[in-house]
Amino acid sequence: MSSDGVDLKKRRFLTATTAVVGAVGGVFAVVPFIKNWNPSQRARAAGAPEEADISGLAEGALMRVKWRGKVCWVVHRSKQQLADLESLDGILADPDSAVPQQPSYCTNKHRSIKPQYLVAIGICTHLGCSPTYRPEIAPADMGADWKGGFYCPCHGSKFDLAGRVYSGVPAPTNLEIPPHQYVADDVILIGVDGGNA
Repeated sequence: MSSDGVDLKKRRFLTATTAVVGAVGGVFAVVPFIKNWNPSQRARAAGAPEEADISGLAEGALMRVKWRGKVCWVVHRSKQQLADLESLDGILADPDSAVPQQPSYCTNKHRSIKPQYLVAIGICTHLGCSPTYRPEIAPADMGADWKGGFYCPCHGSKFDLAGRVYSGVPAPTNLEIPPHQYVADDVILIGVDGGNA
């Protein structure tokens, strides 16, 4: 205690306590402000890449993955289905994918990084309907030249198993191929540009 009746220990304790409480209060005031700078969960989800584990995807099967509010397809094509792609060139509107509907690393006959897997956005390029997966060969309703692919029930557009559009249908271009890459042998990351992966 000092000569004028002031307890210095008590004063130091109260000063330190007030400083600590003020600092904690400042942090609580600043955290919501800083968090506000970050994109919302909804915004992050809208543009976030999506992972697709294809380890259990059987040959000939289709998997659906939602990315940016769109349905993406992953199709495990058989060797026969890949061989059939060559035979369709004469009846397709853009067999060589001259209109860029895919990343440059997917500009090939099979329109994919790995030939056996097609990754495509499942939206018809005519009016945005969702085509159905029709893997069967030459069903009566599709005709003798049908080697499997996608059929849009809204207006009759047809696409082969590489997402290439048939000639003479309403859809003007091939199905869009999203940016993607393989992060493992059986895991695809859709929404991230794979470069020349």
